[in-house]
Amino acid sequence: MRRKMNVASVVLSIIIAASSVCGCGGTTHETATTVQDSYSTEATADTAYYDEEPAAEYYEEEACEAPAATADKSAAGAENSYETAMCETEDCTDIYDPYVQEYNTESYEKPEENGYDLVTAKPLSTFAADVDTASYSNVRRMIEDGYSLTDINPSAVRPEEFINYFSYDLNNPVGDEKFGITTEIAKCPWNEDHELMFVGMKTRDIDLSEAPDSNLVFLVDVSGSMDEPDKLPLLQKSLTELVDTLPDKGCVSIVTYSGQEAVLLSGTSMKNKSKIKDAIDSMQASGCTNGEAGIQKAYKIAENNFIKGGINRIIMCTDGDLNVGVSNPDDLEKLIEQKRDKGIFLSVLGFGSGNLKDDNLERLADCGNGNYSYIDSLFEGKKVLIDEMGSTLVTVAKDVKLQVEFNPERVNSYRLIGYENRLMNDEDFNDDTKDGGEIGAGHSVVALYEIIPAGAKSEIKLKYQDNDSDNEKEDSRKKDSDSAYSDEYATVSVRYKEPEADKSQLFSVVVGDKDFYENGSENLKFAGLVAEFAMILSDSEYKGTATLTGIMDDYKTIETKDEYRDEFGQLVRMMAKRS
Repeated sequence: MRRKMNVASVVLSIIIAASSVCGCGGTTHETATTVQDSYSTEATADTAYYDEEPAAEYYEEEACEAPAATADKSAAGAENSYETAMCETEDCTDIYDPYVQEYNTESYEKPEENGYDLVTAKPLSTFAADVDTASYSNVRRMIEDGYSLTDINPSAVRPEEFINYFSYDLNNPVGDEKFGITTEIAKCPWNEDHELMFVGMKTRDIDLSEAPDSNLVFLVDVSGSMDEPDKLPLLQKSLTELVDTLPDKGCVSIVTYSGQEAVLLSGTSMKNKSKIKDAIDSMQASGCTNGEAGIQKAYKIAENNFIKGGINRIIMCTDGDLNVGVSNPDDLEKLIEQKRDKGIFLSVLGFGSGNLKDDNLERLADCGNGNYSYIDSLFEGKKVLIDEMGSTLVTVAKDVKLQVEFNPERVNSYRLIGYENRLMNDEDFNDDTKDGGEIGAGHSVVALYEIIPAGAKSEIKLKYQDNDSDNEKEDSRKKDSDSAYSDEYATVSVRYKEPEADKSQLFSVVVGDKDFYENGSENLKFAGLVAEFAMILSDSEYKGTATLTGIMDDYKTIETKDEYRDEFGQLVRMMAKRS
């Protein structure tokens, strides 16, 4: 069932001696000025060193109706000489030598797991929408490579990305509405005294052929660390599959970076699929990882081919290691945010094992209003780059924020499962200057809340607010039952901006008794199983009675299945056998 490439359980890679990105990457003013100055010496061309007559080819295409693109004129030989010279003076510790080291240098970062919040003290839960799925496919790779529970880094497990990896039967938007909202409450499967609240949000699907013209810039890491079967070769196969599905409108550019950046294509019409494929096939991995210069160049190319009212996006493909040129991470973060505000978004595709810098990649995507996916196989490459490309490219709402207000009459306390790195201050919800998440066409966002109902045995009690007698509490509950909101658990509010707007819009839905189902729907039951699996893998202190055996038993009761859900069942069985 899995069409996965055979790779070693841990790909040998080199110890990273230089600093890596700790925000969204970095650059200094001096470096940025140097890179900018280099453009003045570049000739107008369609490619850097791929075309024999680049200028003529570019003007002949005129695909994007944009100013002539700048490009490197360096020949392949010159590029290699540059890399050799640079590596004599720079720290090029990622030039791949399988005999140098045998350590896993993957890096992850996740804030402390969300705990319970008492509704009377904190009635609002606010977070930015997130459609990333990288955590699930990356951990899947670990499981398939033979990792045990103790081998998996808990910080690599982000529950919301596990949950959002899968499709759910969610309500579609009605009329002119931007989102369809699905809400539900049922008994919590891992704690019988608690309840589980499901909140799902979905946008309309779109046919990529009906999307606006696209200006796509693929920024590809071709450094030495990418010279592994599950990195550059897998990327090339995945991109080749994508090319055949691209509509015949818009343009494609390809920028590579290692010791230096190079432009293989700039503004090439999507009609010229053979040329795009040839450029993809020509890429080879070697040298250092000057990601800063590559990002600067990619934005320059994107600006030169900018399509007003169209899709302008950079898709960065890398294992995340930036060990040359990153001296000030804050500067690179600001660059990405500035370009985002001008309509050029950045999405990230992660590749490989042993050297994956997951923390870097997630931050880069967050800064660029893009999503972060991890590709561990051609199977996943087709899912991300073909099946879901419309969702990735076509932004229907930006700065999407969710805020849930809980009713203290019905909810004692709550815990948001996941989204730790997307939490926002409550006051930021109404502040249009605060960045939220991006949602594309056909995207869905699912969030789960574990709820302790008011009056439950496990409810959180306060010494000075809960010292009434039992009779007084009963009288109070009877009085509450007559209030206008006694049948409401919570109100879910969503703020979002149109793709080119600066002012947000707001809509809200109420979650009430009508949404309660004792055993839960297929949506809630499966999402709950995925959440249990994530909590077990990360050894969550809130996993309650969750067990791998219990997940397997409950999965048998799920009627709505597909190849991705069946694969999930297989992963659970694999981990159960190793436990």
